[in-house]
Amino acid sequence: MSSGISSAQSDFPARRIGVLLVNLGTPDATDYWSMRRYLKEFLSDRRVIEENRLKWWLVLNLIVLSVRPGRKGRDYEKIWNRARNESPLMTITRAQAEKLAPLLDDNRLTVDWAMRYGNPSIALKLDALQRAGCDRILLVPLYPQYAAATTATVCDKAFDALAAMRAQPALRVAPAYYDDPVYIDALARSIERHLATLDFQPEVFLASFHGMPEEYVRQGDPYAGQCAETTRLLRARLGLDEQRLRLTFQSRFGPAEWLKPYTDKTVEQLARKGVKRLAVVTPGFAADCLETLEEIAMENAGIFRAAGGEAFAAIPCLNDSEDGLRVIAGVVRRELGGWL
Repeated sequence: MSSGISSAQSDFPARRIGVLLVNLGTPDATDYWSMRRYLKEFLSDRRVIEENRLKWWLVLNLIVLSVRPGRKGRDYEKIWNRARNESPLMTITRAQAEKLAPLLDDNRLTVDWAMRYGNPSIALKLDALQRAGCDRILLVPLYPQYAAATTATVCDKAFDALAAMRAQPALRVAPAYYDDPVYIDALARSIERHLATLDFQPEVFLASFHGMPEEYVRQGDPYAGQCAETTRLLRARLGLDEQRLRLTFQSRFGPAEWLKPYTDKTVEQLARKGVKRLAVVTPGFAADCLETLEEIAMENAGIFRAAGGEAFAAIPCLNDSEDGLRVIAGVVRRELGGWL
């Protein structure tokens, strides 16, 4: 008796498990129109800018997208990977995915990477994983601390992509790992390793995280608390008190009050109070990017020296280092439990 199902319909690809690493995003180039396209996608996200939509549309399209692409394009020019003609964030995220696959060492897994804004898109890579036979996919937002403007919007974009699929893969999302002992130890080891290369001993360390409007926290976003907990654990691991390792927030945008203390203001105040040697670590970034390579290592270093400081160190992110990959692999192995 025939079931009515043809052999073509019953031939499924081999079942595989996909692991998709996702970071924030990157422009395709540093020219005005590439930057404008990227910034429009980023700043149109309602998770990022929680403002009256009509008011923000006017501000974004009539003001922000007229002046900001040129300025940000010049900033990207300072850090652009000219050998690959791409941003450092793209270079590092690709390397993280390429190094993660052999580290996991399981032929049932396919590891790939995507960007929330710009290319390669989440939808493109989810489709590619499904076509490769992945009926289960672990989405790994590379944000140690959860925020609606980062982790949640990655999920939104992934769910949008799934909504267009008839045969949806099962999807898991790796949670924030802000208090993971492996992550804290990796940060501490990275700091210690970098300090050994310096010809000075910092008097003060700043743990600088990306900022957020205070209103978002009042509405229930757990981000600020998770940043504080990461910093507390890092202090304990390094044996530093609150005066030696201070929590600050960078990259504020617009007129609203953002989480304080601000990194740039703290850097200036420390120098004016006589601190001559300063180091900044950026635990909220899994990979070096514009905010770390330009804003911290260049802009804030300049602020520090202009205010009387002498020696400034921007400590690299974990990136695709052995410790950095150990953190990502640990998260992935934990979250694949039951699938492998």
